Formats: sequence, C-alpha cells, structure tokens
Amino acid sequence: MIVTNNKVLIYLPTTIATELKVMRCIPKNCKLSKFLSNALNCTYSCTNVCTCKPGWGKLLTLVGFAATFGSAVPVGYCIGVVNSPADYVKAWCKKSLLERYDSNITESGLDMLWASIVSVFLVGGAVGSLGGAGAANKFGRKGCFLISGLLFAVGAIMFFFCRMANSVEMLILGRLLVGLASGLTTASVPMYLTEIAPFALRGTFGVFCAVGVTGGVVVGQVFSLRDIFGTDELWHYAFSFYIVLVIICYLPSYIYPESPKYLYIVKNDRESARRELSRLRGADAEDIINQEIEEMEIESNAKVQTRTLGSVLKDPTLLLPLIIVCSFHGGQQLAGINAIFYYSVSIFEKAGLSKVNAEWANLGAGCLNLATSFLAPVLMAKVNRRPLMMFSTILCASFLFSIAFVLYYIDKASWLPIACIVCIMGYIFFYQLGLGPIPYFIGTELFEVAPRSAAMSMGSLASWTCNFIIGMAFPPLSNVWGAWVFLPFSITCVLLFLLTKFYLPETRGRDPSEVAPLVSKGFRSKVN
Repeated sequence: MIVTNNKVLIYLPTTIATELKVMRCIPKNCKLSKFLSNALNCTYSCTNVCTCKPGWGKLLTLVGFAATFGSAVPVGYCIGVVNSPADYVKAWCKKSLLERYDSNITESGLDMLWASIVSVFLVGGAVGSLGGAGAANKFGRKGCFLISGLLFAVGAIMFFFCRMANSVEMLILGRLLVGLASGLTTASVPMYLTEIAPFALRGTFGVFCAVGVTGGVVVGQVFSLRDIFGTDELWHYAFSFYIVLVIICYLPSYIYPESPKYLYIVKNDRESARRELSRLRGADAEDIINQEIEEMEIESNAKVQTRTLGSVLKDPTLLLPLIIVCSFHGGQQLAGINAIFYYSVSIFEKAGLSKVNAEWANLGAGCLNLATSFLAPVLMAKVNRRPLMMFSTILCASFLFSIAFVLYYIDKASWLPIACIVCIMGYIFFYQLGLGPIPYFIGTELFEVAPRSAAMSMGSLASWTCNFIIGMAFPPLSNVWGAWVFLPFSITCVLLFLLTKFYLPETRGRDPSEVAPLVSKGFRSKVN
C-alpha cells in the first residue's frame, strides 16, 4: 500500500488465475480504508504526502504538440495534398517521360501511372506499419518518432527537386518514403504519447495522432488550392511545404524523453526510466513517480519483457483484443470516410453549386471534420469508450444508408440534394466523435507493454491495407453500383457496433493489466 495526500493506494487483485495486482486510487476515508484493509488483510495509514494527479508539464506538453504537428499532421497532409493539383502533375509526368525517354504515354497509361503515384504512398504505409513493431522495440518509441521525421524530410526534398530534375522517379520515391514514415507514425506515435502521459491523461494524448492526421488532410487541401500552390508552376511547393512543420517540431528533439515504460519493461533500464519520469512529472513529484514505477514493476514481473509479432499472433489469450484492434483500424477506413470525400464534390455539384464552389464546399466538409476532431481529447477524458464507439458507429451507419438512399433518388425532388449534403455533414460529425479517434489508441488500453508494439503494428497495417482497398475499389464499384456503393460502408459500421457491444470491455480508467484478463478467453469472454 502507498498513501498520498487525500488518496489511499491499495493493491487490488484483478484475477486469481494470473495473480496480477494493479494500483487503484481510493479517496481517503478512514472507515472505507479500514474496511478494505481488513478485507484484504493489509494495513493502512493516513499520512499526508502529496497529490495523486499530475497535470500538464511543460516537457509533456511540448512533446505532445511536437509529435502531433511534426509527425501526425504530415501524414494527413500527404493524403490531402494530391487531389487538387492532380491534372497538373499528370501533365508534367507526361511531358517529363516524353523529354527523358522519348515515350509518349497513352491516357490509360497516364491514369495508371497516376494511380501508382497515389497508391505507392499506401503501400509504404502498410510496410511502415508492419515494421513498426520491431522498430519500436529495437530503436525505442522516441527512436521511431525520429526515424519517421527523417523519412518525411527526405520525402519533402524529393518532392521539391523532382521538377527541377525532371524526374518522375523522384516523385514516386518521395511518395514511398512519406508512406513509410506515415505507417511508422500511426504504429508508434500513439503508443509513444500514451506511455509518456500520466494515467489520467492517456486517453487525451491517445487521440492527438488522430486529430493531427485529420488536421493534416485539411492543411494539405488548403495549400493545394489554385489560389495558393495548386498551379502548374507551384504544385511541387504544395507537395513539400509540410517540411516547415517537420523542421520546427524536430529541432528541439534532443530534449524529448524516451518512453519510461519502454525503458523499464523492454530495456530493463530502471535508472533511465526513473530519470525520464522525473523530467516528465517534475522533480518534486517523488510519490507520483514511485507509484508509476510500482505499476511498471508489476507489469514487468507479470509478463515477459518483449513479444515478437509471431508470438503475439500465436497467443490465444491475445486473439480477441488483436481482432478488436485490427477491426477498429480497418473498419475506420471501410466505414467510407475517404470515399465520402471522393464523392462530395460531385454531390455538391448536383446540389446546384459550380465546380469551384463545390471544391470550396468540400474544403468546408474537411474543416467540419477537423473542428469535430478537436472535441475528441475532451470526450476521451470524460466519456467511456464503449458507449461513445457504439453511439458513433450506429449513427454513422444510419447516415451512410441515408446518403445511399437519397443519392439514388436525388433527381426526384428539389430538396433531396440539400438532404444529401446534410447527411454527409452529419456522418462526418458523428464519425469524429468515436469511430475516427478511438481506433488510434484503443490498442494501448487493451494491451500491456510487452505485446503492445506488435498489436499497434498490426492495427496500423489493417488501416493502411483497407485504405488501399478503398482507394482502388471505390471508383470502379461506384460506376457499377452507383449510389448503393455506400451500403457496404453502412454494414461495416453495424458490424463494428456489434463487436463493440459484445466484446469490447470498458478501458477508460483501467490499467491494461486489469483489462487483459477480461478478453483473454477469446470470443467466450464476457465483458459486460
């Protein structure tokens, strides 16, 4: 037992089978403390020491915003920047190939080349995600963050100079490098931020990556507008402009801490872990640091220090949480958020807007997506995960079905185009309340440190793979199915709702060592 100011910390057993113990905070009440002490056959004390809730320290805040703006925002930026200047880039590619190789590429060949330029980013994301588990354990959480920054910087240099060098190959290589950086970011940055954050702020820090990616998409859309860099002469500036954020955010990286949990549990470096905790929590927070060290010691003793990807895949006790993480990540993409943005311009045109105004309206939808994402840190700190995810998925399913239905009959009544726009905005709003942010960090709350990097890597791989599927399959399917192409997205949301309802335990306010036994029996687990 550890006693702090107005808090009595008592070890409560979570399961007899695993004999795990976790730290819980109970408001100081002598009668309650005495009752628990007698029941658990332990002693208690009412000594006043210090508070139990660390807040936002300067270093913690700096790292949180640097990781978001320097790593997560460039991920979204590279997704959102390619749409508006596509015609100019394709024309340059055709001209470059003619001048360098005397090859006059056909229109179908040019479309295939452009699809490759776009898709190689997603391929890089999948590869970067798959390698994220090994990289996170070998180089550390901070090390992965630094590697992704280096890849982003090299990619931006490729984008900037590809026009000067008249090299399509540099453009493709740059897209591959930023894809690798993006996959590594989505696999490691949420893990890094949740591991350096105090217990009370882990949910808040867990959604920083999601907010950054969403914001990056909007920033990319803005800088690729025709009024800024989206022109025949300046598109390479649009592709590479994010390097400004990378430089600013990575310059002070020498003072960023490594994850204390990684140092303590994976590297078994107890002194460095305590030193990093002291920097993050403050030199006068000795009791808070001792509490976190105790939690890490329990987790370190309970599980092996590292888990390979293969061992995680073979472990039956990790099957259900791994399915949840991969389903949430993949379902986030298969729920159709990118397809909505593909289709929104044409829908806005059907509502009577000009092409230019439809593009601005599409940007407005992106801004709504970003504005709503700012609610996520507040919601994650105050609202439980299960009801929020269920609420988000079922409403997204309803709006997606409504979009399909209204879009199919859009010419039947004058008010239907406006109704379709309302449905799109409603879908975007409710998507960002749960389905958008929760998948990014749910793995850090379901898995303990040892298997966490492998689980996050698999989840990120599922996200990039499904993103690739949507990018390749949506255009031909929309030509065949028309408006009903949105029905599979609606069904995906329903399936995610059922998975959440029956198999996702509530993770808010619980240590992963407390959650893990609840899902250790696979689909026979009872989480309610």
